[in-house]
Amino acid sequence: MRIDRDLVSFMVWLALAFGAIALVAAWCVRTFELEDPGYLWFLAALPLAAFWVAWRRHKRNPRVVLSTMQTLAHGPFDLLSHFRHLPVAAGIAGLGLMIIALARPQSKDSWQDITRDGIDIMIAMDFSASMLAQDLKPDRLKAAKKVGMQFIDDRPNDRIGLVVYEGEAFTQCPLTTDHQVLKDLFAQAKTGMIEGGTAVGMGLATAVNRLRDSKAKSKVVILLTDGVSNAGSVQPLDAAVIAQQFGVRVYTVGVGTRGKALSPSHLSERPVSI
Repeated sequence: MRIDRDLVSFMVWLALAFGAIALVAAWCVRTFELEDPGYLWFLAALPLAAFWVAWRRHKRNPRVVLSTMQTLAHGPFDLLSHFRHLPVAAGIAGLGLMIIALARPQSKDSWQDITRDGIDIMIAMDFSASMLAQDLKPDRLKAAKKVGMQFIDDRPNDRIGLVVYEGEAFTQCPLTTDHQVLKDLFAQAKTGMIEGGTAVGMGLATAVNRLRDSKAKSKVVILLTDGVSNAGSVQPLDAAVIAQQFGVRVYTVGVGTRGKALSPSHLSERPVSI
């Protein structure tokens, strides 16, 4: 019984060693390129070496034949005896890792030139209080944000920026290809960050200013608003003329429905002009 326990302990350690070797070998093959993969065939010799060690240790184990000692059949048993085979298992594992190292796993930097035709786009979005009207669900602002996020996701090769305007205008995000940063800044923008009102001309002019030095083959402003311009020092028509002079195309998107809509800011119905 003692010999059987010892053999089981030995086999468990060998299984752990071979498991570690297999995991490392699989990881190297999947992650790296092997310069000399032929060396991996030597791993097949490790089970033979382990069998030889097990046979040799079994032959060298001394045995004592007793007529009857049933009380010793299941004990005593020292917990530390489990670790007597650890050096052998560690040696086999080390030998396996050396063979994998001889295969020379290498990582290679691969460069590929990719040419993509993109355009520069500035989104100028109205964040005035009237964008909180609830004729669109859940309200105009959230509905417009959702559409804007989808638009950004659909333009992976373009540089896109964001201008926020109410009674004034400022650049929330300059032109960038890092669309995740753009979407994060888009999500953070909210009504009330600047002076109230709807300065459509200021929003458009600020977006055009961001595009005037662009070298892109096409420059576009997407202007989102829900009402008539009632603030700002630049009129929408003047901003449109400036955009034309710089070769910027402007696409206007109206946000809202015709008629009246509830506004949380005043808790009343108000007319909508688009």
